Amino acid sequence: MAGQYGGQPIFIIDPSKERTKGRDALSMNIAAAKAVANIVRTTLGPKGMDKMMVNVLGDIVLTNDGATILKEMDIEHPTAKMIVEVARTQEDIAGDGTTSAVIIAGKLLENAQEMIETGVHPTVIVNGYRLATAKSVEILEGIATSVTKDDRETLKKIAETSITGKASEAFSDFLAEIAVEAVLGVEENGKVNVDDDILITQDAGGKITDTELVKGVVLKKWRINQNMPKRIENAKIALIDAPIELGKTGNKSKIQIQSADQMTAFVDEEESSFREMVDAIASSGANVVFCSKGIDDHAVHYFQKKGIYATRRVNESTMKNISRATGARLVRNIHEVEESDLGAAGLVEQDGESEEGMTYVKDCPNAKTMTIVIHGGTEHVTDSVERVLDDALRVVKVVVEEGKMVAGGGASEIEVAIGLRNYAASVGGREQLAISAFADAIEEVPKAIVENAGFDTIDTLLNLRAKHGTIKNAGFDVFTGEVVDMFKNGVVDPLKVKTQAVKSASEAATMVLRVDEVLRAQRKEMMDVKPEHNIHSYDGMSAPQLSDRR
Repeated sequence: MAGQYGGQPIFIIDPSKERTKGRDALSMNIAAAKAVANIVRTTLGPKGMDKMMVNVLGDIVLTNDGATILKEMDIEHPTAKMIVEVARTQEDIAGDGTTSAVIIAGKLLENAQEMIETGVHPTVIVNGYRLATAKSVEILEGIATSVTKDDRETLKKIAETSITGKASEAFSDFLAEIAVEAVLGVEENGKVNVDDDILITQDAGGKITDTELVKGVVLKKWRINQNMPKRIENAKIALIDAPIELGKTGNKSKIQIQSADQMTAFVDEEESSFREMVDAIASSGANVVFCSKGIDDHAVHYFQKKGIYATRRVNESTMKNISRATGARLVRNIHEVEESDLGAAGLVEQDGESEEGMTYVKDCPNAKTMTIVIHGGTEHVTDSVERVLDDALRVVKVVVEEGKMVAGGGASEIEVAIGLRNYAASVGGREQLAISAFADAIEEVPKAIVENAGFDTIDTLLNLRAKHGTIKNAGFDVFTGEVVDMFKNGVVDPLKVKTQAVKSASEAATMVLRVDEVLRAQRKEMMDVKPEHNIHSYDGMSAPQLSDRR
């Protein structure tokens, strides 16, 4: 970008930067957003397709989870990254509905582009979208139904709705039960901390139905001596955050031993130190020891003689999890461990042999931590189940905390779209065009569900709108092709998932619409080119691309 002064050009912006402005900038950004939406669109709904992603190492991820797909993709376009943020925000706040949010955002921008081409200013569209967002949330809250944590059957239906359409759908009833049990097990004062209080670990082998919920902690550690007891009932657990070995001197030192008696005395003194450390732990009543540091072989020998189950080098986060589950306190001075520092568990045992084993700390009386141990034929299966359970846990958490749900199967979206069209007529001005466009974007969700199931979208949408005159919860049953009451069919979603999808999509769309110029620095490895040859580089592509590499 340059001006003229005395016949000489003044460069304000580095001429090597790409500069796109006006309609070109907007079209480029909207094309990128639509490209992201089109990628995940086919994954929506119970009949959605899967995506296979292979990284540079050849590792495979096979899923139809929108958040996972967008996270695994190597996206470079700045606007496409903004749309990916929509999915990330949706996942963090609501736990599900990422694909819906991205589809709505893409359609909002597509509709906005059509309005801009007819002469509507982006600022007017942004104002209309904001009015529509507020009205959509109001409509959704108006049709929401209350649910309590005691209504386990409804919570299970919510979890099953989240699981339906994913790879583990055949086990939805089983996995939903685990998700509900886990969330209610750690719920405290109406709050659930899924990330810290519900742990998920994989153990490839067996069947998915072997997956179990442990009231406690499962760690990929094993007893450090095969002669130690493999099973400890009524476990008293000590958490030692210090090495159970002799400390080294601060400076280099030498010991001169001139006789066998001196050697014997030195060895006896060393073993006596280990005996004192082990005796201090044993005298507290502990019969299980988890140590975050190393345990010397001499100490292992004495633990084995005392009948104590011990394992070493347990990481910090696992130590904290065991503490929350058992009530044990971390002890840094071995000689000061007391009975009050110990935690309690009904059972501590090693499952499996040698280095393939896992240690179960379960049946904890006041456990604040639950662990789900996922079993499956291969790692790909267990990875898939983990993603499914993560979504199920989060939607149940949201409902337990918020206490509101709405009908699924596109029912709530149709109701919102109908309400927005009625609202648009009362607003007047050009904003009503944006509000109507917002309603069309919301309907893109049930449209994609119908399309992915192989049914006719036009006839089905007309049928859905007609049914909503009498049945507010009418949605599309992808298995029969009929429009039915979703509540009666047990297809329900958390209110938070729907409201957050609308908010996230609207915010992303308005951010893109407010951009009228894009300045982008060239990559260092690229050859210098004249700016006028580089301005329209995005528009020269034959189709919307996520990367601007040439």
